[in-house]
Amino acid sequence: MRAWLERAVGVPGGRRGKWLVLVTWLIAVMALGALAGKLSEVQDTSANAFLPRGAESARVNTELEKFRTDDLTSAVVVYSGHDALSEQARSKVQADRAAFVKIAAEGRQVPPAVASEDGKALMVVVPLPGKEQSVVADKIAELRRIADAHAPPGLDAKVGGPAGSLADAFTVFDNLDGTLMMATGLIVVVLLLLTYRSPVLWLFPALAVGFASVLTQAGTYLLAKEAGLQVDPQSSGVLMVLVFGVGTDYALLLIARYREELHRNADRHTAMQAALRRSGPAVLASAGTVAIGLACLAFADINSSRSMGLVGVIGVLCGFLAMVTILPALLVIAGRWVFWPLVPREGAPARATRPVWERVGRIVAARPRASWITSLAVTGALALGALGLNMGLSQTDWFANKPESVVAQEKLSQHFPSGSADPATIIVKTPDASEAVRAARGTKGVVAVSTVGRTPDGTLTQLAAVLPGTPDSAAAQHTVEALRQRVDGLVGGTAAQTLDKENAASRDLDVVVPLVLLVVLLVLVWLLRALVAPLVLLATVVVSYFAALGASNLLFDHVMGYPGVDWTVPLLGFVFLVALGIDYNIFLMHRVKQETARHGHTRGILTGLSSTGGVISSAGLVLAATFAVFAGLPLVAMAQMGFVVCIGVLIDTFLVRTIMVPALALDLGPRFWAPGRLSESRTAAVAQASEPERRHTLENV
Repeated sequence: MRAWLERAVGVPGGRRGKWLVLVTWLIAVMALGALAGKLSEVQDTSANAFLPRGAESARVNTELEKFRTDDLTSAVVVYSGHDALSEQARSKVQADRAAFVKIAAEGRQVPPAVASEDGKALMVVVPLPGKEQSVVADKIAELRRIADAHAPPGLDAKVGGPAGSLADAFTVFDNLDGTLMMATGLIVVVLLLLTYRSPVLWLFPALAVGFASVLTQAGTYLLAKEAGLQVDPQSSGVLMVLVFGVGTDYALLLIARYREELHRNADRHTAMQAALRRSGPAVLASAGTVAIGLACLAFADINSSRSMGLVGVIGVLCGFLAMVTILPALLVIAGRWVFWPLVPREGAPARATRPVWERVGRIVAARPRASWITSLAVTGALALGALGLNMGLSQTDWFANKPESVVAQEKLSQHFPSGSADPATIIVKTPDASEAVRAARGTKGVVAVSTVGRTPDGTLTQLAAVLPGTPDSAAAQHTVEALRQRVDGLVGGTAAQTLDKENAASRDLDVVVPLVLLVVLLVLVWLLRALVAPLVLLATVVVSYFAALGASNLLFDHVMGYPGVDWTVPLLGFVFLVALGIDYNIFLMHRVKQETARHGHTRGILTGLSSTGGVISSAGLVLAATFAVFAGLPLVAMAQMGFVVCIGVLIDTFLVRTIMVPALALDLGPRFWAPGRLSESRTAAVAQASEPERRHTLENV
């Protein structure tokens, strides 16, 4: 395996291999480019895409397909005022209802308007044709235009219901991938320009990431179409950010090592091959750790979490492949001039880029125990912010800016029984329908029960139960639990979906989190050939996660004004931060291990810190900035996940990896590498040296 890897890493930097790699990538991109643009065609936007697999509410959605002889989606138009509606307002509603008939599904009537008990609102339900989001969005736009036109003073008209929610979701997700890609690409380019201070060099990692994105989108599309891989708009959006983030991280590490080797070698091909040999294992271990960590989400129950994990694996692997093949080939083909104006020359001293990290290393080495205790106190104080974490977002809180469908639901809740526009759905066998109606009506909290219809073969009957409170309220969820106990059938609808999602989120945390920790620990043990070091590194990443969660919660409460945290954020934030956070520890400790084998424990840690400090900090800034793109999205759950990952990466990069990890390693001494070989012999001798000798070692560093 080692011999095969040696030959493999020599290809992109070889005199002939670089051209082979370039031609192969160009052919692949031209062949797959058309498929990359089709990813949106295989995205699953159904309600089940965001529900737990096998959940009762998801089974109800599946059973409902048996009732439909045609595809219909209901829009609910709510007309309301501060006082009882005037005759002029009622005439406007009647005229609108007549106009809605032309928009409704062919052959379907628009039922008469339903008045609220307080006389201040009227509700019109319009059956619309089709389930296609773009078609429904067009119909909703027409309804809103009619409802808004010529409204008398004091009459407010809002269009919502299932069709309104579908249309607003389409507006949010439409072109989401393109928007995220453009924003992320712009951020990466700016940061690369600031990092390299070269008008040329930034172009090469940007090109490599572009190659990786095409391969990622095409591969995801093919797996979704041919192998049934589930892709939803949320995972598709995260996919591109992940490719840009991790791809640029790997590029920064490789280019930094390549620059070092150019100072040692006259031939750029030899320099690139040496850079790949020496940095390749760290990049491979990093990509493998992130991929395996994300793959653990395959054991989650919530479909969207599982989709994000599996789709993310594709992105990480494609990003890794591009950075160790096409990027080295492009750099070697271009030559040294790409570093202009700071072109590295053989034998010339490297540009002094490490004084900051050398000073940090000296400070940490002078008082290692005080350093890690102080950093632990800071992260612990931030983690305290998570104690007041309020879990769960109501349906009206899903969007940063309330779309019209959410406002319509609020209006309905003010004037009608809150669940009347979105009742619970009960599916029962037709012979049991009468008993099910009696049981449902006798359930505490049920406002009303009605029969909606039967399947064409008459075997199943659909009931609608109006629940108290909004569909995602605690009262509605308690009523759903009671219905499931009393009714011999399946209970679904929005309230049931919220309940099932919350239960699954708790279960996923209990299952996936220990699995991720175990997998990452095994990878670190294999990489470092030790046990103490992996345990310490894993503990620091967990500390970083809780600090990020606490800091984010303080931000959500006091700055952003979010009423709660989406149920999926703690799990997804944990997986991303542990997988990506361990990235930088791998970059650092792989170099530290090399230097420790040469110079001993203390000098090895300090040299590794000073050598990797700049590149890892740059990589952390890039990754944090790419996830910060989510903060500007109108979807609160995605914005919250972006905040958690962004803050966590910054904490891990500038506090945990810079101070806590080196300080712990220095305080533990060679025991840090136990039971590996580095904990013995020369390393131990350096650790046991007298204080003057240790001071001399620090001065040499």
